[in-house]
Amino acid sequence: MSDTSSPEAVNIVTLKWGDRYGPEFANRLYNGVAKNLTRPFRFICFTDNGDGLHPEVEVHPLPPIVLPESHQRTTWLKLGLFMDGLADMQGDCMFLDLDLLITGNIDCFFEYMPGKRCIIHNWIQRHLIFKKRPDIGNSSVFRWRANTTQFIVDKFYAEAEWAMANFKPPQTYLTYGLGEKYWWPEEWAQSFKRHCIPPFPLNLIQTPKLPPDARMVVFHGLPDPDQALEGYKAKRLHRRCLPTPWIRDFWDESGADGA
Repeated sequence: MSDTSSPEAVNIVTLKWGDRYGPEFANRLYNGVAKNLTRPFRFICFTDNGDGLHPEVEVHPLPPIVLPESHQRTTWLKLGLFMDGLADMQGDCMFLDLDLLITGNIDCFFEYMPGKRCIIHNWIQRHLIFKKRPDIGNSSVFRWRANTTQFIVDKFYAEAEWAMANFKPPQTYLTYGLGEKYWWPEEWAQSFKRHCIPPFPLNLIQTPKLPPDARMVVFHGLPDPDQALEGYKAKRLHRRCLPTPWIRDFWDESGADGA
């Protein structure tokens, strides 16, 4: 007999294509979710290659959204996640980029503003602190209800040529397509580049720090977690970071129970 008091099962969704992010990225993300989400969940990876994925990771083909050949393996694919009937998903869905780090309990991402479509408020670069923050999202973490967002895909199809010519990067169109802007609380999803790496020139002598209230650390652009773990030596000094050993504490490819 089912327990009707149990929370609704949710869907954790990610995308993987090409060679840059191997199966270890999806497996580490799965383990991070399994350790930090208390409600039942499906972990769904839409991919062109499911080899090496954890047995609990559901493997599905990339979303069948119609895109020009030049855009078929780009983040425009995220729009396809809004299609009705995809992978027979029901209820709340949350997309997570493969390269983010889960550093705390993430139940709050499903308790916050129920029924709303939520996304990260995109960060502004440090040297632009006097510029107005852009009214766009960062699509590393966003949430929606399955089978309620086909209108986003239909709208894109109606204006695809215009959209791809005028919205760069694609997350700007995704924010526009959502039709509402509900930002996650600032401290929950923090940027590795903006909030962990010290400002130049301190980045050359101080190890990046984990913000105390972060539930996720987002690695948008470079470095990726594997690069930051070893230390990232960009050509530009202000882009560098020292080795960041605490990444290993949250980025585990072993079983969710630590086995």
